[in-house]
Amino acid sequence: MNSENSTLALSLKDLFTGKMIKYSLLPFIFSMLILYVLFFVVAGIGLDSLGNMQVSTTETSMVNGVENTDTFQATLEGTALIKWLMGSAITSWIATFLVYTIGSFLTLYFSIFVALIVVGFLTPTILREIQRRHYSDVEMIGHSNIAEALLLTVRWAIIMIVMFILFIPLYFIPIVNIVAFNLPLYYFFHKMMTYDVGSTICTKEENMKIKFFHATTLRLKTLGLYLISLIPFVVFFASVFYIIYLGHSYFLETRKMRSEA
Repeated sequence: MNSENSTLALSLKDLFTGKMIKYSLLPFIFSMLILYVLFFVVAGIGLDSLGNMQVSTTETSMVNGVENTDTFQATLEGTALIKWLMGSAITSWIATFLVYTIGSFLTLYFSIFVALIVVGFLTPTILREIQRRHYSDVEMIGHSNIAEALLLTVRWAIIMIVMFILFIPLYFIPIVNIVAFNLPLYYFFHKMMTYDVGSTICTKEENMKIKFFHATTLRLKTLGLYLISLIPFVVFFASVFYIIYLGHSYFLETRKMRSEA
């Protein structure tokens, strides 16, 4: 526990240096511009579409052996339900509130996904700075390449989506739905974080040993980091801290393995 507290304190100290603060701003700037502009555009279009519906029907009939085709097109100002929702100030406010609330939650979870992708490009730079400050005796060998990273990212993303689909029946069970909804994204979060850090510092064999002998510890760490990410906006700034924190863990274990070899 004392060792872990020291690692956490050292990670926080590293985070509040000039370079790391600068790196922390990059995921925030890129992710926020993309996500929230996209969200408000899509949400606005969704609300506008509630009030207007384009209806088109085609009917074909035979009259005296001659085929006639009648086409009907109209713009409906909503069905009775939509008219009722949007016709009252109270119901209109409720509908708008639900659209933006649900959209905000989806944006929060999607923001974690985007922040992971963005910070992945910064991982080597962040870890080289950590190495320079604390682990000059530990060579960053690494074993990843762009093709492997893209392939694994797509693979984990597909598994995450499949998990979301398989867990649909659980979304209607209180309490259980919270776990069921977050588990697929945590799976992707854990895989991406540990791969980014481990593949930058260690050889493939060293990385496999760390994941095997310290699997539980790594999962607890990434779980704690994931829970922090659920706080709105925190993930944009904290993603660099995640790399720093896990980087210290991997550097320490790599140093230990190489000294014993």
